[in-house]
Amino acid sequence: MSGPAPKIVIRALTKSFGAKKVLQGVDLDLPAGQSLVVIGGSGTGKSVLIKCVLGLMTPDSGSIKVDGVEVVGADRATLDGLRRKFGMLFQGGALFDSLPVWENVAFGLLATHRVDRPQARATAVQTLGLVGLPPEVATLMPAELSGGMQKRVGLARAIAHQPEILFFDEPTTGLDPIMPDVINELIVRCVKQLGATALSITHDMASVRKIADRVAMLYGGRIVWEGPVATLDASGSAIVA
Repeated sequence: MSGPAPKIVIRALTKSFGAKKVLQGVDLDLPAGQSLVVIGGSGTGKSVLIKCVLGLMTPDSGSIKVDGVEVVGADRATLDGLRRKFGMLFQGGALFDSLPVWENVAFGLLATHRVDRPQARATAVQTLGLVGLPPEVATLMPAELSGGMQKRVGLARAIAHQPEILFFDEPTTGLDPIMPDVINELIVRCVKQLGATALSITHDMASVRKIADRVAMLYGGRIVWEGPVATLDASGSAIVA
């Protein structure tokens, strides 16, 4: 029996910065409804890969298809349509300092989905509850939050419009020792509740084992190993080990 159809298909993707070749022919499939984590050392191109998929960076060559729609070379209208399917948790939270928490969470609803402000605020408060934050947090400013709370708000913003595809960029980086497992649990729960497809990048192997269905190793600009997370320790690859 065949598995789920790929939600994202990447083929022969390349990206260089001057003489530095970062991606050198990446091939990768992301099955619908699964959580794929890309691992690799610092500077191997994980962030470049995810930015190319998001359409924030243009590759030199290759193909990225989301639900069969080509991202590489797509016009603004096509990219905007695809991005309505996306939710993103940025590494540093990337909250807007000048906006209260609820407006940060509801930013996409207000800007892209044209939801009116009362409904957007109600949705924001409800979504904050899903990540374990009480309603009174909605009126606070980002500077009043701890690092862990900021990460939760970032996750709430990512899921507020119920996206089909979630992206996580180093979701546990910079957190105190207790908080990473809390964030990992929230990610797993939110992905399952939404029935979403997830693409994450991280160097935190504890996070990988918690949130991944499948794992792909990026090394030398290519995917050198990919498989179920349960087979990670038995990969037979010296690079993965």
